[in-house]
Amino acid sequence: MNAPPLRLILASKSPRRRQLLADAGYTFIVHPADDRVESGVSDALEPDGLVRELAYRKAADVAARFVSAAPDAPRAVVLGCDTIVECQGQMLGKPADRADARRMLQVLRGQEHRVISGLCLWPTDQGEPLVDVASTTLRTDPLGNEQLDEYLAGDDWRGKAGAFGYQDRPGWVHVVEGSESNVVGLPLELLATMLGRLGF
Repeated sequence: MNAPPLRLILASKSPRRRQLLADAGYTFIVHPADDRVESGVSDALEPDGLVRELAYRKAADVAARFVSAAPDAPRAVVLGCDTIVECQGQMLGKPADRADARRMLQVLRGQEHRVISGLCLWPTDQGEPLVDVASTTLRTDPLGNEQLDEYLAGDDWRGKAGAFGYQDRPGWVHVVEGSESNVVGLPLELLATMLGRLGF
């Protein structure tokens, strides 16, 4: 029996994005972009522009290794994604350490904020790449210092934009409007729409 045709090449090492794609039934392989593609991005970019640029760079880096003009090559799409948290004009990426995670959570507590993801789909048959953005509004409860200490004592804050993982169900962050999967790491609704635009 032949294997199903390759659909997606995930340009990310995020376990959360892998899990979301797998749970949604997509056929994909993982080929992370080089970490260096994130260097040199302009600090002047607005949040939407920043995630667009980073998603594009990640997809472009991986697409350069897979794009083929061979007519019999299976059609596939490189998927690049980048996510940040924005609150009161501050852009919050992944915390550098526990102290940085505390600072981010102190900014977020008692506030509404946005989780913003840029998505880039790059067809390997040399079609034009698509880039779009998903935004989800959330509200964080007014956490006390004891709650912060308890959360930061574990490792759930590591490697997550804004220092929290919605999928970990901390109980003090709530979706107000928008995609829940976007908060976890990949806006599945936007992905499906963009794949449809590419004819997948």
